[in-house]
Amino acid sequence: MCDVPFFPIFPVCFQCGTDQNPCNCKVVGPTLGFLSTIVAAVFCYPLSIFCGCGCTQAGKDMLGFPVKVNRKVSNAIPI
Repeated sequence: MCDVPFFPIFPVCFQCGTDQNPCNCKVVGPTLGFLSTIVAAVFCYPLSIFCGCGCTQAGKDMLGFPVKVNRKVSNAIPI
């Protein structure tokens, strides 16, 4: 075994050009939105198989749910 310490990889997302705050840049909202998208995708994508992935509207909605979560979280936090 190699004795290299474990460095967790933490994504940081930047969104510039917004009008939600005075500095026109967001970091916290998009980063938390991305992390919530990953968590939602881990649950929703396997569940969409049971809903009939592309055959039913419920399956299509289940595949698009992580994107909706990302948008809501990112827009809710103006920083």
